[in-house]
Amino acid sequence: MLRESGGYISGQQICEKFGVSRTAVWKVIRRLQEEGYQVEAVRNKGYRIVDSPDVMTEEELKSLMRTRWAGRNIVYYKETDSTNLRIKQLGDEGAPEGTLAVADSQSAGRGRRGRTWDSPAGSSIYMSVLLRPRILPDRAPMLTLVMACSVAEGIMDCEDVKVQIKWPNDIIINGRKLVGILTEMSTQIDYINHVTVGVGINVNMTEFPEEIRGTATSLRLETGHVVKRARLIAAIMERLEQNYGIFLQTEDMSGLMEKYSSLLVNQGKEVMVLGAKEEYKAYAVGINNTGELIVRREDGTEEAVYAGEVSVRGVYGYV
Repeated sequence: MLRESGGYISGQQICEKFGVSRTAVWKVIRRLQEEGYQVEAVRNKGYRIVDSPDVMTEEELKSLMRTRWAGRNIVYYKETDSTNLRIKQLGDEGAPEGTLAVADSQSAGRGRRGRTWDSPAGSSIYMSVLLRPRILPDRAPMLTLVMACSVAEGIMDCEDVKVQIKWPNDIIINGRKLVGILTEMSTQIDYINHVTVGVGINVNMTEFPEEIRGTATSLRLETGHVVKRARLIAAIMERLEQNYGIFLQTEDMSGLMEKYSSLLVNQGKEVMVLGAKEEYKAYAVGINNTGELIVRREDGTEEAVYAGEVSVRGVYGYV
């Protein structure tokens, strides 16, 4: 109510809306102030929110969500093992599509290829969303690219920064990693039960563990100010709802190709492809309709890279 009023809202209006006493309203206002919200109380005018800090609670997230289904069912954890594990469990239990798990910290955060994802409290975003696409299982890996696109756009909707995507799913700023995405699915031979897309974003971290200090960055380091995490999550969910809808119409990346390619740091660059059998240098042309990276070898032949590491000069210290 306070946020949507845009100005002062009287204590009487709040009392009538919720059927409570003036004393009860005052107690809740005090609690909001203790959580860090700057709520002004003026006699004969009422209450108004002057500023909300980087608060991350279920109530804060719900009050900012403007979507139809993405992020509408929110499960918030002060601490959990991994939001991906929580969403997988909720998916098995029948939770609706768009269910979003958000944690302030994780004890067992994971990245791609079994790597750990450092997940300290109070500074970053750890979230996973449940999707139930009616597509064949071999199409599901493209959802990683759909989310990468959505995260990049959501960040730029909120902050004056230029982010890029390192194929297939890292979001980078100035050659350093800002976001990691991990997609996992529960599937039958020709049917997807559900897909879990996990996102880790370095938001307000100012220091990193020694092993990633030279390759990681955060929005706070890049913008010079504290970034409100809940607002960022809401913006990403809005973009996901749009982009996922486009993806489902074609069941491939054709509708998002232009958008994704414009953000792709690999595009038009010399890359090092670290495949399972060999390493080789090539020129990255862009992605195809199924989200694979098209590279041109030194002999002029083109091929699609669908898995493995692809390093780009100037990114993560590769020179």
